[in-house]
Amino acid sequence: MGLLYESTGFVGWGIWFFVLFALMAFNEFSRTTKWGGITLFLVVPVVLTIFVWPTTAAPGNEYGTGTWFNWVKTYSALAGCLGFMLIRYYPSIAKKKWVLLFPPGILALNILEACIRDFQVFMYGAWDGAYIDNLWVMSGPWNIMNGVAGLLNIIAICGWMGIYVSRDSSKDMIWPDMIWAWIIAYDLWNFAYTYNCISDHSFYCGLALLLACTIPTFFIKKGAWLQHRAHTLALWIMFVMTVPSFADQIAPVPTTHNPTAFFVVSLLSLLVNVALVAYQFYRIRKYKLNPLKDEIYVGTKAYKEVQEENLLAV
Repeated sequence: MGLLYESTGFVGWGIWFFVLFALMAFNEFSRTTKWGGITLFLVVPVVLTIFVWPTTAAPGNEYGTGTWFNWVKTYSALAGCLGFMLIRYYPSIAKKKWVLLFPPGILALNILEACIRDFQVFMYGAWDGAYIDNLWVMSGPWNIMNGVAGLLNIIAICGWMGIYVSRDSSKDMIWPDMIWAWIIAYDLWNFAYTYNCISDHSFYCGLALLLACTIPTFFIKKGAWLQHRAHTLALWIMFVMTVPSFADQIAPVPTTHNPTAFFVVSLLSLLVNVALVAYQFYRIRKYKLNPLKDEIYVGTKAYKEVQEENLLAV
């Protein structure tokens, strides 16, 4: 598979596509039915927390699922899903402006967690690559580059005061200002993070997982990227915590462990996020906007498409 991954065959790609479409299918189930969301993001995690994860995600286990990062990421993703459900299904909550700080807050927290992890991997000093906490990592300048890219991505989070609930039956949490430019910058940053810090798992938790929320955003339900992302991330990490051997033994697709690949992926992430912040700053200056209150992309084609699909729906 060239610079990024070792080659995989028909079966490997078949498993990858199964993961992708399974995540999208369960996301649709949880998105379009209230009881589906409650089952997947409240009932199932409680059962797994009590009966399964203490064993499969025990500290120091051979698959690396017992690290602080995995546990924090699991519950922060679930908190996002449940918090968004409160906004979606209880109008009195959604009408409170201060509640709209929760979506950008939980998003920024998730990005910051990953930035800290990138910086942590750099501090390991594993310049030639090493297994640390049973995960293969290679320290290098790419960790710093991508950590900075993630911080820029946080700075570029905008327009949260425009969040609302769609008028159709699915009652999705819509964020019109989160247009394709921010989403692509996030995807590149997050893929670089998975490549840097969960390297040999990134074929799934990078490529498949990111596409599982990006495809629905562009082709199924526009404007609901954060909701798609929270659902698919929670689903994936619950699966990994439950079946930790999946990416290492059941269907492994390791990276090439090539320093050039790490550098190129993180450089692209950094450059795109620098460009995103610069473009947002340009729009803020040009239209005299307040980035803490105003929506940055009002008037753009992408913004209008989201509004037309969700505000006019009945």
